[in-house]
Amino acid sequence: MTKVKGKKTFVKLGFRPLEAAELVIKLNQLLANYHVHYQKLRNFHWNVKGGDFFDLHEKFEDQYNQAKLNIDEIAERVRVFGKTPLSTMKEYLEQSVIKEVGTELSGTEMVEEVLSDYRILLEHMVDVVDSAVDVGDIGTQDLVNTFIKEIEKSHWMFTAFNHKN
Repeated sequence: MTKVKGKKTFVKLGFRPLEAAELVIKLNQLLANYHVHYQKLRNFHWNVKGGDFFDLHEKFEDQYNQAKLNIDEIAERVRVFGKTPLSTMKEYLEQSVIKEVGTELSGTEMVEEVLSDYRILLEHMVDVVDSAVDVGDIGTQDLVNTFIKEIEKSHWMFTAFNHKN
């Protein structure tokens, strides 16, 4: 808390406005990338074809369900700081490094897209954690570290799936 002319002024979660602003920017960038990734997973789930259909159809569904939960957690974390999360497709597409793709990809190409998305998401997650560490935000660190472990495991599994002998 800080004092202004003898009165106590509440500081949201003990973070100075600039500290919270940087975290919110990083969280919103992660949110935008995660949302485009989520939509790609839905696209892949609906449109995968070929001999790997059953495996990939189910795996893409598992992944988009997890992404949906993580997206909600990120948006709610932004709200914890008293800010508004990005929430329109226009905002997501403008902010996201991850880009949309069409529907005519092979299963192997879809998996390659997912692996590329994971690398981008991990970069953004590390940025969020670094910013959280800088201001002592253990809640955000804990949240995003959980996401990092999930993405690393999924990256390993999809890499093993696409591995060519």
